[in-house]
Amino acid sequence: MDIEHVLSQKLNIATIKKLAQWSMESCETKKVLWEYTHSKDRRISSNALWVMTHLPHSECEWLLTLQNEMIDKLLCESDTCKKRLLLQLLRNQEYHIDHLRTDLLDYCLSKINSESEPYAIRCFSIYIAFKICRYYPELITELEGHLDMMSFQSLSPGLKSALRQTKEKIAKLNQF
Repeated sequence: MDIEHVLSQKLNIATIKKLAQWSMESCETKKVLWEYTHSKDRRISSNALWVMTHLPHSECEWLLTLQNEMIDKLLCESDTCKKRLLLQLLRNQEYHIDHLRTDLLDYCLSKINSESEPYAIRCFSIYIAFKICRYYPELITELEGHLDMMSFQSLSPGLKSALRQTKEKIAKLNQF
């Protein structure tokens, strides 16, 4: 299969799932998929990221090894589609107290109330910010401030849900 050719086409979900299955064949095929996320061709790189969002839970450990690279890529990315896909991948990862990236937290906090950003980017930013902030009460307080500011905005159902879920998680943290 000519993966680059397939990734350069308009894809449907069935093809995405086939490519995800293909990528799990070996470490080498996963590396190839990740390399295509760096393609200069927007469609190829976006499609490669899209395939990565459809990898099964069993690939979480491999995706976690790419966390720093994904964050670096996100921080310099200008394409909205790729930002959304990278945030989606990062949302599903864990963040450990001994390895927190404050540049990612700053990025997410800056997106939460940015009405110029698409809803998905704002939602994913809320979820990631919580995962990073949960270790420090002072950061939780800062996140709560950002979330409280959202009450002055018109919110989509998805943003309302992200806001509600995150406030519930914060309330649980505050119980201890």
